[in-house]
Amino acid sequence: MTNNVYSPESGTRKLRRSPADRMIAGVCGGWARLLGVDAAILRILLVATTIFGVGTPVLIYAACWILMPEDAA
Repeated sequence: MTNNVYSPESGTRKLRRSPADRMIAGVCGGWARLLGVDAAILRILLVATTIFGVGTPVLIYAACWILMPEDAA
């Protein structure tokens, strides 16, 4: 499987939802691939901030789900 996050031609990284590393929509998998961390860490942080942040992270997750395109690979 190829990693389409970094494009050597343009020198930019692309934020895409992960079709392979997903539990709901692939948002955490896409962010994890972009940041170079494990997706489980981001999922744990998302749940913890949702519990302590009164639901705001859920709105951010939903916005990312709608706005982030899914990776074709």
